[in-house]
Amino acid sequence: MSQTPLVLVDGSSYLYRAFHALPPLTTSTGKPTGAVKGVLNMLLSLRRQYPESPFAVVFDAKGPTFRDELFAEYKSHRPPMPDDLRGQIEPLHASVRALGLPLLCVEGVEADDVIGTLARQCAALGRDVVISTGDKDMAQLVCPHVTLVNTMTGSVYDIEGVRTKFGVGPELIIDFLALMGDKVDNIPGVPGVGEKTACGLLNGIPGGLKGLYDNLDQVAALPIRGAKSLGAKLEEHREAAFMSYELATIKIDVPLDVQVADLMPGEPHREALIALYRELEFKQWLDELLREAKAAERDEASAEGASIQAEAEYETILEQADLDRWLAQLQGADCFAFDTETTSIDAQKAQLVGLSFAVETGKAAYVPLGHSYMGVPQQLDRDSVLSAFKPLLEDEKRAKICQHGKYDMNVLMHYGIEMRGMQYDTMLESYVLDATATRHDMDSLALKYLGRGTIRFEDIAGKGAKQLSFDQIAIEQAGPYAAEDADITLRLHQTLLDKLSATPSLRKVLDEIEMPLVPVLARIERNGALVDAKLLGQQSVELGEKLVALEREAYEIAGEEFNLGSPKQLCAILYDKLGCPVLSKTAGGQPSTAESVLAELAERDYPLPKVIMQHRSLSKLKGTYTDKLPQQINPRTGRIHTSYHQAVTATGRLSSSDPNLQNIPIRTAEGRRIRQAFVAAPGYKLLAADYSQIELRIMAHLAQDEGLLHAFQNNVDVHRATAAEVFGVPLDEVTSDMRRSAKAINFGLIYGMSAFGLAKQIDVGRKEAQEYIDRYFARYPGVLAYMERTRTQAAEQGYVETLFGRRLYLPEINSKNGAMRKGAERTAINAPMQGTAADIIKRAMIAVDTWLQESGLDARIILQVHDELVLEVREELVEQVREVLCPLMSQAAELDVPLLVEAGVGNNWDEAH
Repeated sequence: MSQTPLVLVDGSSYLYRAFHALPPLTTSTGKPTGAVKGVLNMLLSLRRQYPESPFAVVFDAKGPTFRDELFAEYKSHRPPMPDDLRGQIEPLHASVRALGLPLLCVEGVEADDVIGTLARQCAALGRDVVISTGDKDMAQLVCPHVTLVNTMTGSVYDIEGVRTKFGVGPELIIDFLALMGDKVDNIPGVPGVGEKTACGLLNGIPGGLKGLYDNLDQVAALPIRGAKSLGAKLEEHREAAFMSYELATIKIDVPLDVQVADLMPGEPHREALIALYRELEFKQWLDELLREAKAAERDEASAEGASIQAEAEYETILEQADLDRWLAQLQGADCFAFDTETTSIDAQKAQLVGLSFAVETGKAAYVPLGHSYMGVPQQLDRDSVLSAFKPLLEDEKRAKICQHGKYDMNVLMHYGIEMRGMQYDTMLESYVLDATATRHDMDSLALKYLGRGTIRFEDIAGKGAKQLSFDQIAIEQAGPYAAEDADITLRLHQTLLDKLSATPSLRKVLDEIEMPLVPVLARIERNGALVDAKLLGQQSVELGEKLVALEREAYEIAGEEFNLGSPKQLCAILYDKLGCPVLSKTAGGQPSTAESVLAELAERDYPLPKVIMQHRSLSKLKGTYTDKLPQQINPRTGRIHTSYHQAVTATGRLSSSDPNLQNIPIRTAEGRRIRQAFVAAPGYKLLAADYSQIELRIMAHLAQDEGLLHAFQNNVDVHRATAAEVFGVPLDEVTSDMRRSAKAINFGLIYGMSAFGLAKQIDVGRKEAQEYIDRYFARYPGVLAYMERTRTQAAEQGYVETLFGRRLYLPEINSKNGAMRKGAERTAINAPMQGTAADIIKRAMIAVDTWLQESGLDARIILQVHDELVLEVREELVEQVREVLCPLMSQAAELDVPLLVEAGVGNNWDEAH
């Protein structure tokens, strides 16, 4: 039986190529991952192609090589490795190892030399070798037993393939490179000798480079352009040519302490891969791994009968006697886990299909109530079951544990059940414990904290267009799935609560902020917001007309029609036709048409970029809001019901979706008009209350800076005060431009803005911007001390905290990658402010909602956006509500400066803001 080929992968080559050739890809936190994904894709493809082969991924080691000693200028023309690429090396190496693939890095030589040595050793033994690379210099290694493949292009080169590609055989590739040089590696070669000339010389005079130089008198007779003067040029650069030969020669005698037998891949380390793919947000691969983990667990359970599910007793309830028995258990329990199964993930549209619950781990039950398919067994009457459960679910003293319980609350409200006593939510327990360690869905949590997979919805419902809704799934499959949900919820709660209780400050955040907020958010979602669809329709028409006018204007400037949404066509117009300067390039090397580039070109008074930016802005408003919002009106309520997410952002801020209300612009007239479409019902007004400069006030409190404290305590305009300090003028001589610049400094510094960023924002030179920053820190030394103190603490602890004890972990705070570390430091400085602001608005929502529920006033919270609450209030109660609302919000935290709340009233959101 013939041996499988040895596969050698030029990891460094592919890393660079993937970085420059593939579209940039980042995680939700901005960490670049595109090159890692590109290389891993290639490796997985190769492994599928050569599943039984020995395999090694070879990378350049850090530090100089023997070539640097030979020629000091070797590779000196290469720009420094981009930070976005450098930051991907470590996760790529970790991923390769986690895949079970041998990884080689040898100091003092390059990856090419390690590959060359292994390839020659193998070929000498008569074993085939496949080298996966994109570098042409590797062609010198091709021989009867060695083949090159370029996985990114699909090219394969054997001896004949090399000859066809380069015009010379593998035996002359070094000579070929020595003559023509290599700009990338700064191998000099002979000036003026390109590919065609090099081929002509080597094919015309036998013996390679030595043969050529021994017979320079024959060069003039060769059928090569400029042959007559070529001999003299070759003579002039003889030394460079022979040095280039040495530089281009791949070593095939590197001392290695590894044999081919050592290069058989091991089994992938699933847990390590899951952690890496989660961190890198490779969702498809993560999903596949989680499925594998689940399948492996099922196989193990089948073989050993020892898994959680094998031990578990899951029951599907179809008889009244069984339901009565379970109801008695639930009524006698101190707490129980509870879950609903429904027809939709949209709580406002979902219909109840069944209930599941667990009192002790390993014992859970499912009551099907609404399955409807051919041959479905007889189910208990839904109304009767819900009537039996209503007292239990509405009992405040009966503790319930849920996973994403807000959803269950909203679904049950459609059936007249107001769930109370939801004491714990495993999604929020995980989120408070460590917001960034994992996603907070049940499958991810079960894997991370229980070390096991779960039955996934796709396992029983299928995928894509043919996916079944839960009511169409056979009860025999639905029962174990739903019961497992309740069982896992209970198990997760026991694990997570223990971890939280070990840190009292985190337990307090859960008990006093996140859990009390759940019913408040559920109410806000159910309340919904009234929107004027007709007004939005009119605005859509007007935006459409403006977009057409902008298109015409763009065509006039360009002198032709083109697709404004096509980067390729826009690139051709901007750079090739209109001659705009190229300020930045894409990963693929094309001139960029990104927003930041267009903005800079517009600042330089190029007219087309200005028009394109206006077009993009209006197009986004139309597509995201004026066209879409009317479609999102719930036909049952006539209102829009956004979903608020408590466990998404790293800092504790709420986010929202369907629609996302956090991103409606307020600085443009068109954006404000969208807010005008959020209207009060007849007889009501909208009352909007928001915190004034809350993050700066928190900064003043945390930093204990005397200047900032004095400004806020004495109700001085902090931006004017900063302008007076930074620009060295009396307070009453501060101009509006000075104040605007000071505002940029105040907010910029708490977000870690550099002098370069500030210079750009306030349109001054970088040196001048740095002087402003230095003056700011000289006038507000407490702020600088806070920043330095926070950086140090973050590096020592690995996390920062809000005023209320919420933690934000910073895994990159001690990273060797400078860019990643600095990013983590900026986050460390800003997160306590942003997180404290998030905690304050949450505490305010709880206080305001509690007061509204107790007072019985005809008023309700309908929106929460950033630092603002919007209430719909009966017209005659507006002043009464305002008088209580503002103090309640101000009292949500005790700071050393006042928490100022400003409130406005109107018939629509824009008027009230």
